Amino acid sequence: MTVRIAGTASYLPRHRMTATEISALSGIPEDVIVERFGLSGKHIAPPGEHVTDMAAKAGAQVLAETGTDPADVDAVVYFGSTWKDHAVWQAAPRIAHLLGTHRAFALELDYVSCGTPVAFRVCRDLMVAEPHLRRVLAVAASRESYLLDYTNNRSRFAFTFGDGAAAALLTRDGGVAELLESEMITDGSFSHQVRVPAGGSVEPASEQTVRNGRHLIDVSDPASMKEGLDRVSLPNFVRVAEGALKRSGLGLHDVAQLCVLHMKRSMHDGLLAALGLPADRALYLDDTGHMSGVDPLLALDRAARTGRLNPDDIVLLLAAGTGYTWAATALRWNA
Repeated sequence: MTVRIAGTASYLPRHRMTATEISALSGIPEDVIVERFGLSGKHIAPPGEHVTDMAAKAGAQVLAETGTDPADVDAVVYFGSTWKDHAVWQAAPRIAHLLGTHRAFALELDYVSCGTPVAFRVCRDLMVAEPHLRRVLAVAASRESYLLDYTNNRSRFAFTFGDGAAAALLTRDGGVAELLESEMITDGSFSHQVRVPAGGSVEPASEQTVRNGRHLIDVSDPASMKEGLDRVSLPNFVRVAEGALKRSGLGLHDVAQLCVLHMKRSMHDGLLAALGLPADRALYLDDTGHMSGVDPLLALDRAARTGRLNPDDIVLLLAAGTGYTWAATALRWNA
């Protein structure tokens, strides 16, 4: 049974934080932020705009552009940042309410930066398993710029985190692309490396944890994490890419466009080399930075809107998220 993408959309807050501003806050030279971090600037949501608001804006756009009545949506799936409007709370029901999808059930995928390929895998499998589901809206948003302490050098890898949202409507008929197969790898030995220390059952939030910055992103052992990820990350990216393509009856040589999460420039270049792809076949999100699970779907939306995709192009969505999970999904454009 074929599952297709009817359309995509994205949303970015109006305010931008420049590399110059990040440099001033962090003490990291601006040229390092631009050249090594791969960031010219990023979008920052205003204080009153939360992940549900941004996800709903992207969702409303894709429904409007595909001519879909919100009442015809069967499910709303949120796969964005796990830092949401409230703690111990689901964002998907509120997003469904904001969109007016009153007939849809809400599903929440508690993933991080690997969200896009994971969500496409789950949504495709859900629609294959339940043929009565005709339209599934997948939405994601991130507002993790508010979790950063620019004076904490241990978390400097996260200084690229920005805010934004993306959405995709999955359907059985028509559409712009066919969803193909996926692959995932998880290495839980990294599970405690990146986290917000306070706020869970191990360390409940308190006034003292807030004063000590324990409610912001931290890295327990940056050197150990770097050494470990330098050893396994690139091979795991290649493994999930090859796995998703092989399941789809394809190979790396078939990839026409790579939509990958934002990462430091040297890692991005190394990944392209490992996959055998030229730079012009991948989008680099240096003007937005990293937005949790949003990145690959934002890249796909940009590729579609800028004419980078042609009929029968194979697109590879590739991401990894702290925890650590690497994930890939293949799709065929205009199939």
